[in-house]
This record gives sequence, C-alpha cells and structure tokens, in this order.
Amino acid sequence: MQNTLFDKIFRDSEGNIVIAQPPNPPIIVWVVASLLKLVFTTGLINTGLDAIAFGSLFTWAWLELFQGVNYFRRGLGIIVFIAIIASRTVGIDALGSFAF
Repeated sequence: MQNTLFDKIFRDSEGNIVIAQPPNPPIIVWVVASLLKLVFTTGLINTGLDAIAFGSLFTWAWLELFQGVNYFRRGLGIIVFIAIIASRTVGIDALGSFAF
C-alpha cells in the first residue's frame, strides 16, 4: 500500500482515519470546570476553576502535540497550545475581546 500525504495526516498506526476521538480525562475536566465557571462567576472559586480549566486544556494540548495518533491530531494540539498561551499572554477572553 502506498503511503500518501492523506494517509500520513489522517490515519493512525492501524490504518484508521482519526479526526475525532472519545473525550479523554483532560478534556472532560476542562468542560466541567468551564461550565462551573458560568455558575461561579466571581471570587476564589472562579479563580480556581479558571486555573483548573487552563491546566487541563494545556495538558490535553501538550499530550496531543507529542502523543497524537496522526499529524492532524498533533496539529490540532499545537493550534490549541498556541491559542491558550496567546490568550493568557495577550489577554483575549473567550469572546475575543481584549482585556488589558
């Protein structure tokens, strides 16, 4: 079988096309913490939930970047990794507005 560019980008080591996967623990923690931030909008609980959400998404992106099953998943990891670092550095909130 010829190994095409498509195969290198979208197929895993078993030959399956992988674009999405079942959520792994860091993504589940990120979703739960992000939803709880909508309930607890101020105070230390919100700050803690924000740190947990950031840390879990950072962990997911790091894992995808270095252990992703194909180049697409690794590319997705680096895009999310850069986006979350930029959001903390530049101060862009979830809605895209700037907070200085």
